[in-house]
Amino acid sequence: MPTYNVHAAKTNLSKLIERAEKGEEVVIARGRKPVARLVPMGVPAHVLRRRAFGVLKARLKLPDSFFFDSLPEDDLKLWEADDEVTKGTTRGGTAEPRGRRQRPSTGSGRRSGTD
Repeated sequence: MPTYNVHAAKTNLSKLIERAEKGEEVVIARGRKPVARLVPMGVPAHVLRRRAFGVLKARLKLPDSFFFDSLPEDDLKLWEADDEVTKGTTRGGTAEPRGRRQRPSTGSGRRSGTD
């Protein structure tokens, strides 16, 4: 979504209105802070709002057993086997902590006053 400052929006208002009529959303900013949105009139207000949690609650039905029943024995063994394989390893493949990396020495690190 393109952003225009107030001066550019005033200068190109008719062009921005045409873009909005085509369905594009344009943001107008004062400095770098967005302060207004130019949107087409046909778009319902609920479409412009940000999506909230629970939007699909009425459409999606999951039984309680989906969350609360234990895994079948075969699946559980696969998860536990995976834990045994990765136990004690880290990204690098070793379980020992690696301590701080030493940077290569390039001198004292201070600039001398004479260049």
